Amino acid sequence: MHAAKTEFSQLVAQALAGNTVIVAKSGRPIVQLVPWREPSESSRIPGTGKGSFRMAEDFDAPLPKDVVEGWYT
Repeated sequence: MHAAKTEFSQLVAQALAGNTVIVAKSGRPIVQLVPWREPSESSRIPGTGKGSFRMAEDFDAPLPKDVVEGWYT
């Protein structure tokens, strides 16, 4: 970790050059430096979440009268 602090610019340059840069603390890897990439609009594909959630049949049913009245009291 200490070496990463003192050599941060060099580590960033290595990551930008395509190298894998892993920073460790007490001999354990804790972070990996990777170049920033703007997310592409094509990374979201419509329909890929199909079947991963369920909506109740009555999700758009009117609220009970006492609940609606509670908003106005």
